Amino acid sequence: MRTCKTLAAGCAALFTAALLTACAMPQEAPRNSNYDSDTRIAGTFATYLSARFAAGDHDLTQAARFYSRSLENDPANPQLLALSFFYSTTAGDFESAARYAGRVVAATPDDRAARLALAVMAFKRKDYADVRQHLTKSARGPFTVLTLSLFDAWAAAAAKDDAAVAKDIAALAGQKGAENIAAYHAALLADYMGKTEAAETAYKKAIAGNAVTPRVLEAYGRFLEVHGRSADAEALYRSRLTEPGLAVVTGPGLARIAAKQKAEPMIRTPEDGAAEALFGIAASLTDTQSADISILYLRMTLYLRPDLTLANILLADRFESIRKFDDAITVYHAVPQTSPYFRVAAVQAAINESRLGRTDAAIADLKKLVASQPRDVESWVALGDTYRAADRYAEAVDAYDNAEKALGTPSQKDWTLFYARAMSRERLKKLDESEADIQTALKLSPEQPELLNYLGYSWVDRGRNIDQALVMLEKARSLRPFDGYIVDSVGWAYYRLGRWQDAANTLAQAVLLVPGDPTINDHLGDAYWRAGRRIEARFQWNHALTFADGEVDKAAIEKKIQTGLTG
Repeated sequence: MRTCKTLAAGCAALFTAALLTACAMPQEAPRNSNYDSDTRIAGTFATYLSARFAAGDHDLTQAARFYSRSLENDPANPQLLALSFFYSTTAGDFESAARYAGRVVAATPDDRAARLALAVMAFKRKDYADVRQHLTKSARGPFTVLTLSLFDAWAAAAAKDDAAVAKDIAALAGQKGAENIAAYHAALLADYMGKTEAAETAYKKAIAGNAVTPRVLEAYGRFLEVHGRSADAEALYRSRLTEPGLAVVTGPGLARIAAKQKAEPMIRTPEDGAAEALFGIAASLTDTQSADISILYLRMTLYLRPDLTLANILLADRFESIRKFDDAITVYHAVPQTSPYFRVAAVQAAINESRLGRTDAAIADLKKLVASQPRDVESWVALGDTYRAADRYAEAVDAYDNAEKALGTPSQKDWTLFYARAMSRERLKKLDESEADIQTALKLSPEQPELLNYLGYSWVDRGRNIDQALVMLEKARSLRPFDGYIVDSVGWAYYRLGRWQDAANTLAQAVLLVPGDPTINDHLGDAYWRAGRRIEARFQWNHALTFADGEVDKAAIEKKIQTGLTG
């Protein structure tokens, strides 16, 4: 994991170094034309700057293209070579990546990133001896043990080198924080090598505890199925039925057993094992700063194992994290209908279409999905959310109604459905129905500050149950003290109770937390006026007027600025 972050830091440093090198690099001018020379130099810099811009925008394909062209202009530049290699790989162009990696190791024989890429390509060719050669020649350090040990273990397993496998797993287990991945791959390796007893022991160790990942559960379940222990596999799957994140494993597993279908082992070949290692590392890189590195590892994963659909799901998720929604949609649409992840992919693709303003396309896709799977709650909710984002509230309510019908008995996690429907009903002026939804949501999840604030503010704004509303709003504020909108609600409750100074003090805090919100400024102006601070009141009302949008009554604010509050 730290290896990946080190590579990311190295690539960031290379950007700066490449810029300095490019700016300083000598240009060989044609002998007979200063104009041609200037044009060539300008073209060279334009290409390089285009590459930097594309890289900064996470446009990996364009970054690869422009860095490659920059390298053609300056083929001896090591920084441009490294960047061309990196972005070709992250863009999934392994033909170019192989060519660049060869040039990198020719200049720097122990380059870790290039040696890793060449090892991946050797796995693809099933040349396991070459895999181990590249790993041997790679630079080593405290942060490289994870990848090198896993890769060497799978190449050694292909050669039936038991001693080397054991040594690699021991080295891996000795790394702090790598105990879980060591146990998991020890199980996979023993399973692949036919060591059933050792595999069973390692699987049980990997699955111990509550935080079980889908991959570990699926690997152990398939192990039991393959070895004719369907009853044990069924018991394993059923023991995890209540965990939503594992449904993509438990559902297909139980269906397979019921149909008496033969299961394949998780790992069929050594390259599957290497792909699993790369996928695990990519999954561990969850911060946005590491997104490009995670994408690099996922591209390698899918190069080795194109049928690992979960890697596609994670790749699309990484594109979402850097706001490359078009790229995410493309990856989601590549998920086959036979995959247990198809519905998840289809819903997420539609959500991304909505984010890009393609509302009609998103709605059309989601309507097809709910037509084919009318009991799918999440698809109905996604359709409702898409309608709500497009201000089509009646259709949103209808979709949420269908989600509730498909849901059956709601659980704690389903509070968001009723909250979303409440907001839609409120926009339709169906206030009593909206309140009923919030009350249902609160019964499911009483400690949600959003719900406490929504109902409390609604009561305050309508002049109902204000004392009770203040208790709810103070609770919401204690749960989320730096949420300016909740603080505004508390201040407005004080105002409605005639506690002018408390209202002014609280609403002043809200303005600091959410500067530029016209409603909060308007509320603070009202509180200041009632507290006798007339100049400050008009100052806040003027701010509210400046920031006012279409939902703010500008005429009412202008009247207050002119005449103040009456009554």
